[in-house]
Amino acid sequence: MTETYTHGHHESVLRSHSWRTAANSAAYLLGHLEAGMDLLDVGCGPGTITLDLAELVAPGRVLGIDASADVVAQADELRRERGVPNVSFRVDDVYGLGLEDASFDVVHAHQVLQHLSDPVAALTEMRRVLRPGGVVAVRDGDYAAFVWAPENPEIERWLELYHQVTARNGGEADAGRHLLGWVRRAGFVDAVAGSSTWTFSDPESRAWWGGTWADRVASSALADQALEYGLSDRGELARLAAGWRRWIDEPDGVFIVVHGEVLARCPVAL
Repeated sequence: MTETYTHGHHESVLRSHSWRTAANSAAYLLGHLEAGMDLLDVGCGPGTITLDLAELVAPGRVLGIDASADVVAQADELRRERGVPNVSFRVDDVYGLGLEDASFDVVHAHQVLQHLSDPVAALTEMRRVLRPGGVVAVRDGDYAAFVWAPENPEIERWLELYHQVTARNGGEADAGRHLLGWVRRAGFVDAVAGSSTWTFSDPESRAWWGGTWADRVASSALADQALEYGLSDRGELARLAAGWRRWIDEPDGVFIVVHGEVLARCPVAL
């Protein structure tokens, strides 16, 4: 199944994705990991979370997969730089994983399901490669739950436009609130839902978060798709980027990113 990735792989997107670690993006999973577990990281991106997880389950085997060959190459380069021996990366399709049944103890997917037109089918394929009793861990943002201060009409319009583009691509920008239902429909059991946040409020984190989105709304695949679909124009995109940069300079500026998280198990017997 071919999907349109709303974010694309512009430098500003990879800058954001490379900031992610197991500590800031997978804390809900870490207490369930043990040395020797085999782990699959779906939608691994540049590999920063994958490599952290690999160190935690070593000597267990870890595989990171992504649909983009360029991103997989970047992840593999980071693997060589960090010298993590128990992980490999490859291109693969979440709807049809080229993997044997029951071959992993853990399947992890961070910010993946929101971009898929059929998240339940993807989760069903993840369940196929899990061993009985194995753990699936999924975490996705819930854009409608994002909050910020002070009021900023350009960020409000950015959020509206993001929802419009994502819907046109067949994704679900508010995936965080739907994870529990999707996981259950895919046949997992013992599902537990939770949530966590990223908060950007000090000058350094505001500059980083606001700067990445200023660049993304003006130059990434999100911008290209908004133009292609007739949902925006270059003038508006420039105003939205300027609104993000104005927020950076607000001494009381706060942005809170809300995520839904679900842990569940592959049934022992179907």
